[in-house]
Amino acid sequence: MQIEEGTKYQISQGVQENFNSAESLTVIAYNGITVQFTLGEGKGHGSMPIDHLSYLLKKSNLTQIPNKRALLQMENNDEQIG
Repeated sequence: MQIEEGTKYQISQGVQENFNSAESLTVIAYNGITVQFTLGEGKGHGSMPIDHLSYLLKKSNLTQIPNKRALLQMENNDEQIG
């Protein structure tokens, strides 16, 4: 799993209550052990161990939202293949 600053995740409805009812979470810093993040809609910020972030991803409580650059790159690769 590659964690980068600016990575955005959608929070599933089942755990939104644990994140101030925010619908998204954006990584603002990663030091290899912990992740600092901001919550969407200006609902706050926080940090968590990377192990917990991995657990939330594994349980599908968080889903990565592809950024526009990644989407454009995938489209360009598809055009080159076809």
